[in-house]
Formats: sequence, C-alpha cells, structure tokens
Amino acid sequence: MIKELQGDLLESKAAALAHGVAPNDPFSQGLALALRERWPALYKDFRHYCQTTHPKPGEVWTWMGAGGVRIVSLFTQEGAEGHHGGRPGRASLTHVSHALKALHKLVEKERFASLALPRIATGVGGLDWQDVRPLLEQHLGTLAIPIYVYSKYVPGLAAQETD
Repeated sequence: MIKELQGDLLESKAAALAHGVAPNDPFSQGLALALRERWPALYKDFRHYCQTTHPKPGEVWTWMGAGGVRIVSLFTQEGAEGHHGGRPGRASLTHVSHALKALHKLVEKERFASLALPRIATGVGGLDWQDVRPLLEQHLGTLAIPIYVYSKYVPGLAAQETD
C-alpha cells in the first residue's frame, strides 16, 4: 500500500528510509544533507563504499545505524565527479526503475515492516513526479507493507503513518 503524506521524513517511524543519490554524492543539499547532519557515520560509510565498490546508477546500498535506523540509498543519478564527490549528475527514469526494482528485492529479502521515502529523483535529480510515480507503483505497489511517500516536506512534522 502506497500512501502519500506531508511531513518530515526524518521523523518517520518506518522500518527503513530510502532516498535517491548519485555515486560519490557529496550529500551537500536537500534530504541527503539532512541525513548527513543527523547521522554523520552514514556519509562516512557511504564515501568508503563508493570508493571501494564504485556503484553504478540503478543499484542500492543499505546502511544500518545506532538504534536500528536503516537507510537505503537508491542510486538514481549519474555519478558525481571525483572520489570526494562533485556535483551529482542528473537522474534518469531508467536508473530510477532499476533502483526501485532492486529496492523491491531488498524489502522482500530483509522483510522490512514498512518503508518511507521522498518523491525520489525529483529534487536534485530533476525528474517530474508525474513520470516517477508510475515507476514507484509498478515496482513497490505489490509489496504487502506500508510505503509512505513524503510528497510535501513540513520541517519537524511527524506524519500520521497508519496502515
């Protein structure tokens, strides 16, 4: 079940949070920056992962932090220049589709109880939500868990995440 909400994704109680990034992303703007500020170890581990495995657009990477927080980075954009991250590249519907397909497999394998994500690839990624939403429905709509899409950011607001 996909439910669109208004609120602050960082206040979500979902079992996992997902967001779109580029390989070598500097996490310098938008949700990525907020994640970096909240969980500095996430960004440190992300940089190490990118430098050692050289992920490609369309893949996913999962991070587990203190207190059981789980963040899934969806590589929806072309890579940022340089190993320390330059300006992230643009997202593509193909990359989003592949990343959502990989996310579907991950959710089933890890048995996530719920998932929260923003309107992926529509901020820094530059895509239109009207083009991305059908891909979200196609790849995640059949999952038997609540999926919360934070369609409007309201700082500090904990949305009503109900089944």
